[in-house]
Amino acid sequence: MIVDISKKILIVGLGLLGGSYARALKRFGFHISAITKEQSSIDYAIREQIIDEGSTTLDERIIGDADLVVFALYPKIFVEWIAQNQGLLKSGALITDVTGVKGSIVYKIQDMLRSDVEFIAAHPMAGREVSGVENSTDKIFAGANYIVTPTEKNTPEAIETCLELGKLLGFSNVATLSPEDHDEMIGFLSQLTHCIAITLMTCNDKEDMEKFTGDSFRDLTRIARINDLMWSELFVANKAALLEQMDLFMDKFNELKTMLETEDIDGMRAMMRHSTERRTLFDKK
Repeated sequence: MIVDISKKILIVGLGLLGGSYARALKRFGFHISAITKEQSSIDYAIREQIIDEGSTTLDERIIGDADLVVFALYPKIFVEWIAQNQGLLKSGALITDVTGVKGSIVYKIQDMLRSDVEFIAAHPMAGREVSGVENSTDKIFAGANYIVTPTEKNTPEAIETCLELGKLLGFSNVATLSPEDHDEMIGFLSQLTHCIAITLMTCNDKEDMEKFTGDSFRDLTRIARINDLMWSELFVANKAALLEQMDLFMDKFNELKTMLETEDIDGMRAMMRHSTERRTLFDKK
């Protein structure tokens, strides 16, 4: 399906990720349309030739013409959109998403969705500390991971199309996970790291510390500049998995704390060597 450039692609939510999808797919000659809240975003995207057309309203023609619809919305808004507006989608349309949690929305949407429309979930693990279509770039996909999370309700054709979409977008690693395995993984690799950055950034408010910081603190807290609306929603949507990962982290942190209290040098060095060995596995090749 996706290799046929006569197919029309609709982006719902023309922000950083939605705009980056549009930029990447436009290079292949697809007709790209967008539905988003701000007219300024539509105007910018048309002027920069990121999209062919767009609207800030539920334009029935634009929505009804789309063969593939990419929802770049917050989880709750995505679910509400499908519940209220799925009747505007054409029969046979394939929809996908960019949502950072899966278990709490995938089954809900698949259960409510019309039988002649299919939802195949995906998570592009890419982003920047800025927002808006003005900051979009297809370069954020290079070196990044793209995860498709199929269920038993998905057809092989839809799964293959979604995997191919990830490759067209330019992701370096395209893979599949169940929604549950995805949420456990993302709870550790993404959400826990944001929790740590937030905590580190707010646990000591002593004045003027920013004047003396080094690169280590800046590196550890890069993601502490955070979209509070989006991330608080994502945390709650993945509450069980995230709490489990937080417990694992606190147990290990307390283990290190105990080693320090008892001056267990050998224990600390062993943990540090383990950390060094593990870190090499995460280096980009």
